Amino acid sequence: MASGDLERGKNISNNNNNRGSYSSGSYYVEPGSDQQWTSWLIPMFVVANVAVFIVAMYINNCPKNNWEGGRGCVARFLGRLSFEPLKENPLFGPSSSTLQKLGALEWDKVVHEHQGWRLITCIWLHAGVIHLLANMLSLVFIGIRLEQQFGFVRVGFVYLLSGFGGSILSALFIQRSISVGASGALFGLLGAMLSELLANWSIYTNKAAALLTLVVIIAINLAVGILPHVDNFAHIGGFMAGFLLGFVLLLRPQFGWAERHQLPAQARVKSRHNPYQYVLCIVALVLLIVGFTVGLVMLFRGENGNDHCSWCHYLSCVPTSKWKCGN
Repeated sequence: MASGDLERGKNISNNNNNRGSYSSGSYYVEPGSDQQWTSWLIPMFVVANVAVFIVAMYINNCPKNNWEGGRGCVARFLGRLSFEPLKENPLFGPSSSTLQKLGALEWDKVVHEHQGWRLITCIWLHAGVIHLLANMLSLVFIGIRLEQQFGFVRVGFVYLLSGFGGSILSALFIQRSISVGASGALFGLLGAMLSELLANWSIYTNKAAALLTLVVIIAINLAVGILPHVDNFAHIGGFMAGFLLGFVLLLRPQFGWAERHQLPAQARVKSRHNPYQYVLCIVALVLLIVGFTVGLVMLFRGENGNDHCSWCHYLSCVPTSKWKCGN
């Protein structure tokens, strides 16, 4: 994007196939205990994101609104759907002003103009075709499997609340640029996958391999966020929200629960979940409520997160000899 824009990173790995599947033997499953849901919500999210991008390009209308009279527009054969000049937006997308008009996250408008809805609308906007394709491919690879295992309600909550959490943290730390993208929500799904693995630890057989693979994927994608013009605070906020939500929403019954009525009395499982699962759920729920409350209070008071953490700006961009970092 232009120098003032931030896209929410676009390198979520699709290698989550290394994670154990309930039908692959990576962890134990009781007959009839695991319901495979039909995934429809994640495809709907993909369609919605693509539709919003098309609308954004239609409204952008580069041939009419570009100051060069449309001569610099890319792919001019697309008419009013053609892209902004690459020097303005190298990701093949609309202008910054169009993204602002449609609901990009902008601290000043959220705090001083009371446009809190931007914390949600920014999740559905993308900086360009490259940004959109990378995020939607990641959403398909990560989200469909989760929806098949846990259903659309729980995965939908994780996606939306993680995106919201990413927007809050982004607005607290990035106050001079606009931010768009679904990757905060995508990192929430990755975080939920990690907490689901930990919460349902007793179900897995290849525990160490699954954990190591997932941690490496998450670390690589977070590392990409230190590049300039990538909103890593949205990634971190989304990941933290999704990680906590996974302990609350993605718990699996302990082994033997589904077949308890067919077992002898002395062998029956009396509790649906293990004690540690209940503890993790309660702690995560408390942290979620506190985190969202504190974050929103700080945001609408107009506080700058960098004032409370002098080194946190390095989490989103690390300056090198090849690039500089602004807020």
